[in-house]
Amino acid sequence: MNDTLHSNEWAQARRQFLKTTGMGLGATVLGALLPQNTSAREPKNFMTGEPPKAKRVIFLFMAGAPSQLDMFDYKPDLEKQFNKPLPPSVSMGQRVTAMTRGKEQFVAPSMYKFAPQGECGIPMCELLPHLSTVADDLCIVNSFNTNAINHDPAKTFLCTGSEIPGRASMGAWLSYGLGTMNQDLPDFVVLTSAYWTGGTRNVQALYSRLWGSGPLPSKYQGVKFQTAGDPVLFLSNPQGIDSQIRRRMLDTVSEVNRGDFARIGDPEIETTIAQQEMAFRMQSSVPELTDVSGEPEHILDLYGPEVTKSGSFARNCLLARRMVERGVRFIQIFHRGWDHHSVLPKQLPGQCFDIDQPSAALISDLKQRGLLEDTLIVFAGEFGRTAYGQGTLKRDDYGRDHHPRCFSGWLAGGGIKGGQIYGQTDDFSYNVIENPVAVRDLHATMLHQLGIDHERLTFPFQGLDQRLTGVEPARVVHDILI
Repeated sequence: MNDTLHSNEWAQARRQFLKTTGMGLGATVLGALLPQNTSAREPKNFMTGEPPKAKRVIFLFMAGAPSQLDMFDYKPDLEKQFNKPLPPSVSMGQRVTAMTRGKEQFVAPSMYKFAPQGECGIPMCELLPHLSTVADDLCIVNSFNTNAINHDPAKTFLCTGSEIPGRASMGAWLSYGLGTMNQDLPDFVVLTSAYWTGGTRNVQALYSRLWGSGPLPSKYQGVKFQTAGDPVLFLSNPQGIDSQIRRRMLDTVSEVNRGDFARIGDPEIETTIAQQEMAFRMQSSVPELTDVSGEPEHILDLYGPEVTKSGSFARNCLLARRMVERGVRFIQIFHRGWDHHSVLPKQLPGQCFDIDQPSAALISDLKQRGLLEDTLIVFAGEFGRTAYGQGTLKRDDYGRDHHPRCFSGWLAGGGIKGGQIYGQTDDFSYNVIENPVAVRDLHATMLHQLGIDHERLTFPFQGLDQRLTGVEPARVVHDILI
């Protein structure tokens, strides 16, 4: 028996020796490609040294790219250009998608009315009556721009700072740089709309890399809540298993994992232990979080009629407010259905109905609780839409192709100066002519408001100090900050 035991121990030690040293150059190269154990390094100072204006972020991602012309970038004189060719001096030979390549580019003005709103008097679209009531809290940016012209790379770029898949997402970087503010919920939560009123044509899938951790340890990746059933998969105990049994099982598994970590030193084992412990705590915290039955009637009314539907954008906005109260660092809400290549007037009103009242309610609800001032809300899609029409072109029937040169979004709370429009486009909402804001500038500004220097927030991987803002220049947009 002792000989057998000795033989087994020797065999295990030999396997471990080969695993750590015996593969020679191959293992060395592989180790250089994999993320390093951050716990073994001296902690870096990522902070700007200034008091942070925000503690958390809610990112409202309009997947599919809303039309800036029809929602935010008011161009009243464009009506005179209806059905006229887009001047070559405006398009300047821009690369376009295969859907409109080689086709005539005829101008399609917006059919929607705009009117001044709030004390600031900024023009707001008639499709956004509720958001108009909080115009004084909004900083509308009409000069966003990006490099990508197709959905997949553009979404990946906005969420991770790179068109190339595999990089860490915004929420993962914040979790890595700032740590947790609570012990019972994830730092980074992802919510997706289960349906959208504008229709189901041209709706792209969402993929987990948009909230992944990339080269960072996987404990920083986002946790996606389900729209039906358990909010998190396998949250409920199986039949016949109670919390005490689950606790004993977890203790046993954790003991085995800690033994593996002592021998191997793989930081992902620590991540596994931490995630299993978090999952156990979430069995109590998540059901309490997602149970909105105790919310007062006037609060439910604030978010609109869709708030009673699980998986609606309205319900997700209410859940975001509840997460803010419980210390979640980064909340990302995806709402799809914005890819309006045709029949835009049939689809856009439904999309705006979905997001208008809940977005305004989120701002108002946080504000009345004293939470808006340190909660940064960002609303944006992955790019904009063209000024020229696609498909049928009538005054009340048109579509728009992808357009990366300019798009609109807004920011509120978290030290943002509300009641203003920042950036300007030309008369066709086609080119930025004043105060451009690149995607990396948005990322740098978000990090700055949380007290992080975007150039210092790095992680060594594949011979490069990776950053959310990448290696190209990025600036903090100080003009929109208080």
